[in-house]
Amino acid sequence: MSKRYRIQFPSSNSESLGQDEVFFTLIEDGREKRLRFHDYDEIYKRPGLYEQLFYERLRCNSPEKLADLLRRALDTVREPVSELRVIDLGAGNGMMGEVLKRDGVARLVGADIIPEARDAAFRDRSTVYDDYYIEDFANLSDDVSEELRDWRFDCLTCVAALGFGDIPPRAFFNAMKLISTNGWLAFNIKETFLDHNEQSGFSRLVRELIFSKYLDIYHLELYRHRLSMEGTQLFYYALVGRMTASIPADFLERFNIDS
Repeated sequence: MSKRYRIQFPSSNSESLGQDEVFFTLIEDGREKRLRFHDYDEIYKRPGLYEQLFYERLRCNSPEKLADLLRRALDTVREPVSELRVIDLGAGNGMMGEVLKRDGVARLVGADIIPEARDAAFRDRSTVYDDYYIEDFANLSDDVSEELRDWRFDCLTCVAALGFGDIPPRAFFNAMKLISTNGWLAFNIKETFLDHNEQSGFSRLVRELIFSKYLDIYHLELYRHRLSMEGTQLFYYALVGRMTASIPADFLERFNIDS
């Protein structure tokens, strides 16, 4: 059984903070430690803390939601999930990977930028990933890029890691470039990122993709991602699409998207 942690949420309204600024207090050995939700290195070091915080207390549902929409898209074109070769970007400690593994994908590779994520995935879900890369996807070396291409990925998944600086547009774009033509994308984004008033690089990248000739959208659905600490529902868009052509190398520059 996983260790249980004492977690306290602040009395002040967290909804006034940016989503990457929200914090909680962890009480360990009689001492209080303030952690931001995005202090992944510290959270991953503690077995079961991520699950207790986000999936038990805050009712996160995104891995199941994305996997369900991906299965439905594959059913539409009568292709088996068991033949997918997936790279799970921003894989963390393997929550999305665990769902994909249960569905029986052929190959599953995790990728993140912090070593603590891979350590936690191998500690808690040792049989999920065929390999796990710790790399900055915004600055991949030629050797690593070639090694990743050798996996012949035909699906990219990314859950709850886009748009807050965790994965910048260049990193996501480089991951997309690893996916074969007719391959799949399955990811989620905060609901405001599709608003034309939102001008962040990632928001603009997603909007350009949606209306481009390079991606066919199979599902674009607004759903409850999780709860805030006050119990308010936080909504994200889940998107599943199929690559229809190779994205040009200068796509970001063409639309003046900050990388």
